[in-house]
Amino acid sequence: MRLFIIILLGFSSVFFNNNLEDGFVYLKDIDDSIIVDLKYYSSENFTGRLVEGYHSNNAILTKEAAITLSKVQDDLNKLGYSLILYDAYRPQSAVDFFVEWSTDINDTISKDIYYPNLNKSELFKLGYIAYKSGHSRGSTVDVSIVDISSNKELDMGTIFDYFGVESHTFFDELSEDQKANRLLLYKIMSQNGFKNYPKEWWHFTLEKEPFKKYFDFLVK
Repeated sequence: MRLFIIILLGFSSVFFNNNLEDGFVYLKDIDDSIIVDLKYYSSENFTGRLVEGYHSNNAILTKEAAITLSKVQDDLNKLGYSLILYDAYRPQSAVDFFVEWSTDINDTISKDIYYPNLNKSELFKLGYIAYKSGHSRGSTVDVSIVDISSNKELDMGTIFDYFGVESHTFFDELSEDQKANRLLLYKIMSQNGFKNYPKEWWHFTLEKEPFKKYFDFLVK
C-alpha cells in the first residue's frame, strides 16, 4: 500500500508539472525571495477584472530568464532592496482577452486610474494593446523595486500599466527621486542582460531569450 501511495504521488507531481512547456520553470523554484504580485490574477489592472489564462499567482518564466532574474535579485538585496514582479509569462489567451476588451468602448471601469488622458478607442492604435506580446515567449517581465526595510515600493512616478507618456522610462517631468528610482531599475536590469522597452519603465526582456514562439498554456 505504501509503495502504491509513493507511486501515486510521483505520478501526481509529474501530471501537475506538465502544465509547463519544456524550458519553462516556476520562478519560486529558482528564487522564492522575489516578491510576486501578478496583477492580471486580480482586478487590479487596466481591465478591472481577472484576466483570462491566469489561474494562480505563480510566476512562470523560461529557465534562462528566471536564473538571470535571480542574479538581479542578488544585486538588489546587497542594496537593501527586492524585486517585485507584476507579470512574467503571459498566455496568448490573455492577450486575446485584452484585444477583445479593447473593442468594448463602453467598458471603462478602470479608465480614471490607468488611462485618464486617453480615449479607450485609441489604445490599440497607440500600441498599448496588440495582437501579440513578448510576454508570451516567456522571457519578458514587468518589475519594480521594494525597499526591504519599509516593505514599500519605490516611487516610480506612475503605477504599473499606466497608459501615457508619463510611463516612458526616461520621461523628464518627474521628481529627482523618481528619476533615480527608475534609473536604478534600468541599470541593474540592463547590467544583467535584460533590455528595457522605452515606453514602459517596468518592462524588460532577456536579450538572449531562448524562444521566438508565442505560447498559450495556463498560468496555474
